[in-house]
Amino acid sequence: MIIVDAHEDLAWNILTFGRDYLQPVAQTRARELGGEAALHNGQTLIGWPEWIQGNVAVVFATLFVSPTNHRMGEWDRACYENAEEAHRLYRAQLDVYHRLVAEHPDKLQLLTTRGELASLLAGWESGPPEQRRVGLVILMEGADGVREPDEIEQWFEWGVRLVGPAWVGTRYAGGTGAPGPLTAEGHALLRRMAELGMVLDLSHLAEEATQNALAEYQGTIIASHSNPRGLAPESPRADRYLSDETIRHLAQRDGVIGVVPFNYFIKESWRPEQGRAGVTLADVVRHIDYICQLTGSAAHVGIGTDFDGGFGLDKVPLEFNSVADLPRLGDALAAHGYDSAQIEGILGGNWLRMLYRSLPE
Repeated sequence: MIIVDAHEDLAWNILTFGRDYLQPVAQTRARELGGEAALHNGQTLIGWPEWIQGNVAVVFATLFVSPTNHRMGEWDRACYENAEEAHRLYRAQLDVYHRLVAEHPDKLQLLTTRGELASLLAGWESGPPEQRRVGLVILMEGADGVREPDEIEQWFEWGVRLVGPAWVGTRYAGGTGAPGPLTAEGHALLRRMAELGMVLDLSHLAEEATQNALAEYQGTIIASHSNPRGLAPESPRADRYLSDETIRHLAQRDGVIGVVPFNYFIKESWRPEQGRAGVTLADVVRHIDYICQLTGSAAHVGIGTDFDGGFGLDKVPLEFNSVADLPRLGDALAAHGYDSAQIEGILGGNWLRMLYRSLPE
């Protein structure tokens, strides 16, 4: 089964820690042992050989930069004070993806159209494993790098296809830990995105901004990496989850939600001292099943791992050693009673349906 991972912070890791995602996971872990990357972001979970081994054919590769007031430490050097700095840093990450694809066309492909997606998948279906490439769909997480709403057209021309207006609060919307609605600039940004046919990502939007967006946006809406609030109503991270109302609305709009297999999100009572055995794939299935039962369908949930996005090996379920192990989720879903068609959709088919509907021809 083809797997789609709807959220990986690749460029941020490459520029912050110098990670080389074309290398095997074991090699990166050995090289980083005792260094800044492992200390601040955990042992890596991603490598090109592991993508291929795990049938991870498509990745939503993010552009992500945090504002200076959310700097995580002296090591977190690429942060922004204003729109100009954000623009420069986001553009540098975009350049990383363009450079990787240009230098390694046998391994990576930028996906900006339906035709490119179809071509990539044809290679997975008919070609030998050594000829498979991983497709990158560019997702902007937090829109402060867009200096004014009309500039989003330039980012579209550069290859960005999905946009989440907020991470924390931005000029465009309230975000995680920063309640608030869409701003006037946020409404203008969404209008331009809809005209261009871009995908709106609700992950990290504050509740009020989410409801604004659901009411206003006429294009494709997703949540690339979000879990159901109904399973963690008392969590201090509650505003990072999706309400039942939002989940139902996304399903009505044929949207897809990427469940995050991050231990703190999967089991709010989990603590590091419990070890990795404290969270299993059965716990991940509980989040997926919650969405399926709430919406009455398995067609609106997928995977958005957020691997290497502030956490590593020590904070993921026991059965995961890397992205190569994502197929194990299929076995856990089967044990829970899901059939092969439903599992195929959850592992990747639901995201592919969304991409075929939303990408330009």
